[in-house]
Amino acid sequence: MDLAIIEVFIILGLTIVFFVTELFPVDKIAIFIIVALVLLGLVSPEEGISGFSNTATITVLALMILAIALEDNGVIAWLAQGLQKLSILPMILLIPVFMFITAGISAFISTTAVVIVFIKIIFQLSERFGIPSGKLLLPVSFAGILGGSCTLMGTSTNLIVNSIAQNRGVEKLAFFEFAWLGGIFLLIGIIVVSIASRFLPKGNASENLETAYKLDELITTLSITKDSKLIGKSIDKSSLLNNPNVTLLKLVRNGIVTNAPGKYITLAEGDKLVLMADLETIGRISNEEGISERKTGLTDSETKESDDTGIQLVEVLVLPGSSLIGNSLSSIKRYKLEGALPVAIKKRKNIRNTTERLIRKDLDQIRIKSGDRILLEITQAEIQNLERVEGIAVLKTHESLQNTDVKRKYITAAILITVIGLAASGLLSILASSLTGIALLLLTNSLQMDKMYHKVDWQIFFLLAGMIPLGVAMTNSGADVWLSEKLLLFFEGKNHLFILGALFSITMILSGSISNNATAVIMTPIAITVASGLDLSAKPFILAVLFAASFSFFTPVGYQTNTLIYNLGIYKFKHFLIVGGLLSLILCVVATFLLSGLL
Repeated sequence: MDLAIIEVFIILGLTIVFFVTELFPVDKIAIFIIVALVLLGLVSPEEGISGFSNTATITVLALMILAIALEDNGVIAWLAQGLQKLSILPMILLIPVFMFITAGISAFISTTAVVIVFIKIIFQLSERFGIPSGKLLLPVSFAGILGGSCTLMGTSTNLIVNSIAQNRGVEKLAFFEFAWLGGIFLLIGIIVVSIASRFLPKGNASENLETAYKLDELITTLSITKDSKLIGKSIDKSSLLNNPNVTLLKLVRNGIVTNAPGKYITLAEGDKLVLMADLETIGRISNEEGISERKTGLTDSETKESDDTGIQLVEVLVLPGSSLIGNSLSSIKRYKLEGALPVAIKKRKNIRNTTERLIRKDLDQIRIKSGDRILLEITQAEIQNLERVEGIAVLKTHESLQNTDVKRKYITAAILITVIGLAASGLLSILASSLTGIALLLLTNSLQMDKMYHKVDWQIFFLLAGMIPLGVAMTNSGADVWLSEKLLLFFEGKNHLFILGALFSITMILSGSISNNATAVIMTPIAITVASGLDLSAKPFILAVLFAASFSFFTPVGYQTNTLIYNLGIYKFKHFLIVGGLLSLILCVVATFLLSGLL
């Protein structure tokens, strides 16, 4: 084995470790890959940055921009708004209907954007009609993935596989070429998940915030009485600032709210202090300093009302690409959250954090990541402004959806249909048609550039740009040929059914550990080389990678929507392993038989 091949395998191994452990964000991993490949001479500098100009990467970026316009102008919500009328259906019918509608939309619109909208809809149904969200969220995520696999523009994985295949001389895939296969897989998915939904939790998305965030141990309002020892003292001289178990959130004096009050403010009788601490600490402070405790409570509608400020609690989900990612709670300025004040955070689950954690102290050290849930305090008057914050999804609040321009909604929908028509008919490539759509959106003022810059998931863009040079390095070093030769030796004497099944399984298992896009970059060249070595048509092998890279339902980390659903705290890993594992196994078997028929 050549040194260059060993170096490529070391980089590949470290990449997988970084993906699994999440030691670094995926965009950082991508940059590390590019730099390592260039410094080791595995790719030229021009090849190292080739991913940024790759047709598939730019196409994915264009489709993300289209999805942003569709969401901002209310098109996705418009397509799904009739779902609330389905609340009268029994659960055994509600699940397949939701899955079918989700899949239909996801075949042409970014799966992640669609699932985020459906999360909001399911939360609303849960709050209004008591529908158990745990029975719907996972099926919706699975359906989005299955629907995205039905067309060439349905998911970035399909575009990556098609681009790599074209670069290696394989005839490009047509827009609907594999839609019949995707339709069969979708039907199987709907049936399997509907039956297996009995194993899903009834977890209610409208869980009381006081229980979810342990607010009786978290937020307390202290009133300074006339006998308090704090009167006349500055905050820095009091026990409030010097106690590591206490975080002072705001000071209310004569109806005026001061957020994160400065340490030199002198306290006076009648001041109300909103702070974050446990009950034991609060009790001790109350006794020692002579102040009265008024614990914050929640009404049935999950709002916290202050007599002076009309404050409410709102729970938000941090989405991939959010500008909040990497910040600490204490460093977020109020202008970033439209006047809201962060008071608590629930950390998402990952390989290093297997249980959902409530963070209540050391806020300077806790960094926000995609999938975290943040509890915000905001006034009734400002609550509607949260809808304008980029990169978050409001999960718990009153009806406050921003009004969308009806004319723009119809224009955006018409542009989407035009883009799909141009791409599906073959008049234009998906890249050309999507760029045309963006131009039309800008021409009709249906897309704002500043929003586009903030809402694009740049992590995916950098991930693709970083993984594509890794595929080039595998080719330059001969690593893909070496792997293919070893696989050909293993496949020697085996029938075609076994070979396709093995390739499908390997791809699916790898995708369960790292991202589906990264898996596609690694496995597509290998699949093409194996097909060539066996003197067989490359199309079935390419389609095996295309579908298998997205069908890692048995783990929540392989696909972005599954990660989002998992981070809501309703599901455990076992739910993906049981329900998703059963679906993945069945799809693997069915796909193997169907694809072998194409040889």
